[in-house]
Amino acid sequence: MKKHTQLLLAAMSVLLLLQTGCVPRQKQQDPHAGAAVVRELAKSATSWDGNKLPSYPQGQPEITILRIAIPAGTRLKTHFHPVINAGVLLSGQLTVVAENGKTLHLKAGDPIVELVDTSHYGVNEGNEPAEIIVFYAGTGGAPITISEPK
Repeated sequence: MKKHTQLLLAAMSVLLLLQTGCVPRQKQQDPHAGAAVVRELAKSATSWDGNKLPSYPQGQPEITILRIAIPAGTRLKTHFHPVINAGVLLSGQLTVVAENGKTLHLKAGDPIVELVDTSHYGVNEGNEPAEIIVFYAGTGGAPITISEPK
C-alpha cells in the first residue's frame, strides 16, 4: 500500500507541475518521463516543522485532492490532519502556524509537507486570494482534517 500511495502521489505531482509551471527546486532526469521535464518540489520523511512523518494507516487507501481558495485577510480555523498530506501553493501567500508557535511562510510555487496530528492554522496575510492544491493519503471513510473546537 505504501509504495502504491507514493507512486500515485508522484504521478499527481507531475500532472500538477505540467499544469501550473511551478518553479523547480531541482531538475531531475527521469528515464520514464520521455520528453517531459520532471521537477521535484518536495521529497521528505518529515513535515515542514522537522517532525518524522508517521507510518501510513492500515486499510483501503484513499487519495483526496483538494483545491483550496483562501481569501485575502482570512485566518482558517485551528485544525489537524490525522493523515500524511502535501501540497503546492499555486498563487498568493500563506502563513502556517503550529500550536508550538513554529511558523512557515509560503509564496506561490512553494511546496509544503504538512503537519500530521499537530494543531495548526493557516492565514492569508496578503492582498490577494491564496490558492493551494493539497494531496491527502488516507484510508477510506477516515477524516483528513479535524477542526479544533472553539
